[in-house]
Amino acid sequence: MMTVPACRICFVAPTAYAPVSGREDVPFMGGAQIQQVLIARELSRRGHKVSFIIHDHGQPDGIEHEGILAWRMCSPFEGLPLLRFVHPRWTSLWRALSRARPDVVYQRGAGAETGQVALWCRRHRRPFIFAAASNSDCDPTLPYLPRRRERVLYRYGLYRADRVVAQTRDQIEAFERGFGIRAVLIRSCGQDPGTPSPRDPVVAGRPSALWVGRFSYEKRPEVMLAVARRCPEIYFDVVGAANALQAADDSIARQASRLPNVTLHGRVPHGKMAEFYARSSVLLLTSAWEGYPNTFLEAWARGVPTVSTVDPDGVITRYGLGRVGDSAEALAEAITHLTRDPALWRECSARARRFFVEHHGIAAAVNAYESLIAEVAGAGDPGRATNRAVAASMADQKVGACHGASGRVEEA
Repeated sequence: MMTVPACRICFVAPTAYAPVSGREDVPFMGGAQIQQVLIARELSRRGHKVSFIIHDHGQPDGIEHEGILAWRMCSPFEGLPLLRFVHPRWTSLWRALSRARPDVVYQRGAGAETGQVALWCRRHRRPFIFAAASNSDCDPTLPYLPRRRERVLYRYGLYRADRVVAQTRDQIEAFERGFGIRAVLIRSCGQDPGTPSPRDPVVAGRPSALWVGRFSYEKRPEVMLAVARRCPEIYFDVVGAANALQAADDSIARQASRLPNVTLHGRVPHGKMAEFYARSSVLLLTSAWEGYPNTFLEAWARGVPTVSTVDPDGVITRYGLGRVGDSAEALAEAITHLTRDPALWRECSARARRFFVEHHGIAAAVNAYESLIAEVAGAGDPGRATNRAVAASMADQKVGACHGASGRVEEA
């Protein structure tokens, strides 16, 4: 472990109060927030002053949770429609940043906050690290950002970041291809629960598949139900709910209610997920796209193989961590094959556990982040100057082509 001078690191993660505080009554999005809390707690343990900027859920401002200070911005729905984008959302974010007094600011996931944070850092001469949370963050069409103001601010912030962090080599190539951005690779990390006890794929007399996610179009829960119909002998635990459209939630619930081998558990606190992994034969993922799913790490850490439609950097196929399929038929066949062959399942289970230990420990990820923080926070750091020169050059070429984003944002 390298020795890095302690500094104040602020994570801008408005929806992360649940994993920061442990409160089960506060909703949050998922893997990106959990990743940030894991990194932050290890940074705090190493002596850094770590803070989060989060939404107001009635908590005191500046409250500490296990070494993390939580600075409060506005509540999620505070303010008047249209106007609240600027006040109180933008103004409260900047005020919270000023109270945090960071040496380095970290923000994860494409959004308007990327540009808002970059502007604050530029004004206050603080380095800014942006990290991708999904492959969609590297897609120049920005499918998750429907509003023009969000796309403009995201592009602005992306080009002004002192460092851009990718989860996979695929994302590095996508940033270069789509934005001309030179990203650095820091793999996602997970909490190690310890070596699991030896077991077979079948627990409590019946093989089971675990599906975890939001009921949203990119997660494709309807594909999961199609797999369940093709595997009547497999029990499906479904953890999650709709993120926006209640109609989608109702549709999935109605279809699932007709399948005797599917149980909807709704939203489950992250701290209670271990029991689901412990009784699962496989983790099933049906998304159209992902970044590097936290559920993969949590499953592999416990020796649970993955059956998935996505394979980040090809690791599932290359290291034999489960199976990859592009259709409900292929996924169903993979689940059936794995659960009917105990010897094959145990081999996949052992490889999954070994891959997690070798590639996704918290210490390795935080070592990389400490090195990155030292680079951007160092006085007269030549790497930082080079990165900003590249960013300025690419901004002229790319941002100007994207509706003149850079100039208009700076004038505002």
